[in-house]
Amino acid sequence: MNQNTDFAALIGSRICHDLISPIGAINNGLELMEMSQPSNSQEMDLIAESVTNASARIRFFRIAFGAADTQMVGRPEVVSILKDNYISSRLSVVWEPEDAQPRRLVRLSFLATLCMESVMPYGGRVEISIEHGQVVLTGHADKFNVDESLWAMLENGAEESDLRPAHVQFGLLPTHATAEGHTLKVERAENTVRISL
Repeated sequence: MNQNTDFAALIGSRICHDLISPIGAINNGLELMEMSQPSNSQEMDLIAESVTNASARIRFFRIAFGAADTQMVGRPEVVSILKDNYISSRLSVVWEPEDAQPRRLVRLSFLATLCMESVMPYGGRVEISIEHGQVVLTGHADKFNVDESLWAMLENGAEESDLRPAHVQFGLLPTHATAEGHTLKVERAENTVRISL
């Protein structure tokens, strides 16, 4: 992996690490306020929901865009992150591995999940499995919205010079997969999309 990608991952880790603490403190403050002055106000509910969503997204991004070493990530942590991240989404994500997995494989899984997210804006189901070091994501939906220029980056390594921040996962997934010695493969059918690496 080139040095620029390493630095980008370290920056991602740093940002997420520094943001998760104040968001947790806001959540704790909300809980204390609720204990001292119970309220059913829509304003407090909205703030609490927003804090929960922000915390879930940061935990997800910390793995997807952060540095990955030899650390293992247990099933309970991954399931919790995915559940919290997609709880209000039309997309459901199922984590099938029962055993702890290397953080680098979880990172590949999360980046691929973000790619699936973009192609399944109307909702659906994504199943993630990891066997013998191979990551496989299978997306099921009634309708897909495929941006061919983005998916070409996954299917044949095409370069995208005008990649937007919302689509950075399409540039990072092939880069990290190659660095980890994985061969990225994409298969598409009418109601199924599969990413394996």
